[in-house]
Amino acid sequence: MGAHITLNDTLQLTQEQGFPVELNLEKHLVSPIRFEDFKGKIFEFKNKEDIRVYQVPPVRNFLVENRGGKWIYWGLVHIVALTYDYENKITSGKFKIIYINTPEEMKKAYELADRRPNLNYFT
Repeated sequence: MGAHITLNDTLQLTQEQGFPVELNLEKHLVSPIRFEDFKGKIFEFKNKEDIRVYQVPPVRNFLVENRGGKWIYWGLVHIVALTYDYENKITSGKFKIIYINTPEEMKKAYELADRRPNLNYFT
């Protein structure tokens, strides 16, 4: 008897799980996107495997895009709602963007927060 709960400080999403389509990496590398453009907007994610608990505002979570198994550190979010499907062990929720990394910060964030060589999108 027991439960499996994953504690997270990182919201790592694929496009299928709800990574914001507005965050286009190719455009961002040429003309950086500002988080002010998304102030007050709520985004949704779905179908994260396992029951997950995230940092509660005002504590930040990292926003990471998963592209083909490689991670891109986009910035910081606040998780504002979570929904659990206990039968299928799935977490869904809502978040708001509180900061978007510059292209230089994206590359540096990986070095500071992760360092697993097989996950670095920029190598």
